[in-house]
Amino acid sequence: MTAQTGLTEVDVELVLAVDISHSVDEEEARRQREGYVAALASPEVIDAIQGGPWGRIAVTYVEWADARLQRPAADWALIDSEEAALAFAAQVAAAPLEKGSYTAIGAAIDDAVTRIETNAYSAPRMIIDISGDGPQNQGLPLDVARARADEAGITVNGLPVITEGQTLLRAEINLEGYFQDNVVTGPSSFVLPARTEEEFRQAILRKLVLEIAGAEPSPVELGLLP
Repeated sequence: MTAQTGLTEVDVELVLAVDISHSVDEEEARRQREGYVAALASPEVIDAIQGGPWGRIAVTYVEWADARLQRPAADWALIDSEEAALAFAAQVAAAPLEKGSYTAIGAAIDDAVTRIETNAYSAPRMIIDISGDGPQNQGLPLDVARARADEAGITVNGLPVITEGQTLLRAEINLEGYFQDNVVTGPSSFVLPARTEEEFRQAILRKLVLEIAGAEPSPVELGLLP
């Protein structure tokens, strides 16, 4: 804890912001939740946490949909051990699954910035990890939300969930490109897409390890090389 601020110092402040809008069906919602729970409890993530200068991070898991729905399934927690990681993962797993209506990505980013600015932690790196299966259709404009994150020194990374069961409108949109152009922002921000259940689990795990370790995806992971 710093004497001047009274805040607990950690390596990363991380908001896991997960889409539960109407377009996310029950299977997708289950897949997202289980993927995050598995990653949070994984040895790779725990090793990444303990390998940092402080050996601890602060994390919260927030589910979002329309402009008024941002619900923490697990509020801010300090993770500095395997036991703490497993307890946080269990809390996420036990939270009731809810559904929202519209897709307000800007409001989700804005809410996450507020959560970081008002928590009890201090870190050199602050990250919003936002998943979504479609473009914004309601709420605070994305350029306004991104500007607020930039001003606060917060990086926004994206995990577009690309499913085969998209409507015609969503199928016409390159979701990975949309996230790259309209959602992510900040130092070393990146987009890692997921299409299948196995790919989703791998993307979440890899994304968390990179974010916690302060690393970047390889060109192959970003689809820049075959």
